Amino acid sequence: MSETIRVLPLSDPVVDTLGHDPRTPYPERFWLPTLGPTAFLLIRYMAHRFDGAPEGFTLDLAETSRCLGLGERHGRNSPMARSLGRIVQFDLAVQHEGETLAVRRYIPPINRRHVRRLPPSAQEEHDAWVRAHLAETPLAATRRNARRMALLLLGLGDTAPGVEHALGTAGFNPAVARDAAGWAWERLNVAAERTVNMA
Repeated sequence: MSETIRVLPLSDPVVDTLGHDPRTPYPERFWLPTLGPTAFLLIRYMAHRFDGAPEGFTLDLAETSRCLGLGERHGRNSPMARSLGRIVQFDLAVQHEGETLAVRRYIPPINRRHVRRLPPSAQEEHDAWVRAHLAETPLAATRRNARRMALLLLGLGDTAPGVEHALGTAGFNPAVARDAAGWAWERLNVAAERTVNMA
């Protein structure tokens, strides 16, 4: 196994619109039990890397392994190699020729077969989540996802224009990107004012 791999974004207009950022609550609640903690941490780590390099990046496997707390082991049976295999197995990534991996930036809703394997409490929670979101219009779901991402990017230190640009680059409609950046900027300013007033 090579010491580095090239990671590219895996484009899928449907999943990119309806899917979930790996760092949001849905994947953590419903994908984590299926994917496993190490592979789940890896997909979240890659999402963070995509924030800074949306066109792709080189992943140093030894460094990434240490960042995820997996230690120094290398080779085909290492925790890192198994985690890469799992994200491919669950269609969150596609292996290309050479040392290149195309990875989803957004995680699709978990399929019914995997929902049935969740603990009963998580199955009930997922059913309630689906019922609530089926009542929403597609635009409402897109707006919510854009606003979540905007808050995250602003929290990481980006500017409102930078967030709007990043959302547009990620495939959001320009009007949705503008709305989300403005909404998130206003929320953070209100929170900052409250903090100052409480001091």
